[in-house]
Amino acid sequence: MKNVLIIHGHPVNDTFVDQLTEGYISGVLKSGSEVKELVLKNLSFNINFKEGYRGNQQLEPDLQKAQELILWADHLVFFYPNWWATYPAMLKGFIDRTFLPGFAFKYRKGSAKPEQLLKGKTARLVVTMDSPVWYYYLVQRAPGHHSMRQGILHFCGIKPVRITSLGSMKKSTPKQRQKWLDLMLKFGSKQI
Repeated sequence: MKNVLIIHGHPVNDTFVDQLTEGYISGVLKSGSEVKELVLKNLSFNINFKEGYRGNQQLEPDLQKAQELILWADHLVFFYPNWWATYPAMLKGFIDRTFLPGFAFKYRKGSAKPEQLLKGKTARLVVTMDSPVWYYYLVQRAPGHHSMRQGILHFCGIKPVRITSLGSMKKSTPKQRQKWLDLMLKFGSKQI
């Protein structure tokens, strides 16, 4: 059994991402595993990483708790919309502020490859988009997916990272949306 952390990165209330998240959580609970959820829009933190890695910007209590939950989790599941071929600023700010050197990775002298401090964890990205999935991959080259998987999660040692892209949201039918909800229940029950 795994400890599963849901990171809900949609900044808008009452979206289909809420339903997808609920479906995944239901699956985890049915399996008997433990699940916790971070709803980023409900956290109190400054998304602006003012000092970068040069300064010592204090973590707000919500971000301290987020780091504790990330360490607790075996499996991280990020739910968010694809905006401008990537993820919302709130999610980027959360990552900038929490996946810090000394917590998520550590630079090594004389090496371009960091020490990966979150090794042993796995992840899934569940990403909604209005564009067709083929367009995102073939025309836009999936920059948000690459950034999250290679640039952030793999960099910190989180592998494998599975991706579920749900496209053409505006044109999706109730039948298609139910299939996606059923898929989330299945993934949650297997903690994948």
